[in-house]
Amino acid sequence: MPSWFAFVLGLSLPPLFWLCRLQDWPFWWCGVLLLPLAWPARHSPKARQNFSLLSLLPRPLKFLPGCFIALLGLAAIFWRSSLSLQFYPVLVNLMFLVFFAASLTQEQSLIERLARRLEPDLPESGKRYTRRVTEAWCLFFIGNGGLSLWSIGAGEKIWALYNGLIAYLLMGLMFVGEWLIRRRMKSRARTEPDASHA
Repeated sequence: MPSWFAFVLGLSLPPLFWLCRLQDWPFWWCGVLLLPLAWPARHSPKARQNFSLLSLLPRPLKFLPGCFIALLGLAAIFWRSSLSLQFYPVLVNLMFLVFFAASLTQEQSLIERLARRLEPDLPESGKRYTRRVTEAWCLFFIGNGGLSLWSIGAGEKIWALYNGLIAYLLMGLMFVGEWLIRRRMKSRARTEPDASHA
């Protein structure tokens, strides 16, 4: 399955809650959207050039994340309950936390791998910075996953509001904040050599 298709399916789940409420449809039927995620992705020569989180896993384990998510959808359909679907954001945050944290035990952190796609000759300061950014994302996924878990007990409307809107806004703030800090650091790195020659 193409990674973009899995991404769209995942993003569509919380907003679909409101559509189901408007149309008076049972939300549990949205579990069918998670079933295709168990289908293993096909790898082409071009795909090998693209970095993905699943590339951090050994080949026999690459199917596990999709299968875990599909099981949530299967449980929703089998029991005709939306409770398992509400655990989807929690599971996604947990998976991202595992991927990011596991990369910290390796020579290159996950953010460093992504950065090297744009800047292959990353300086030592860049390595330290990308490791700190990876650690910051680990903290984000812990906090976001914890709030997603809390939202399950707060009611379906709160769950949909947080996981379908607030969580994405917080993620956007993380991206923008990191981008601003990175720009400032690069600007400072360019001006420091000029100051030393003055």
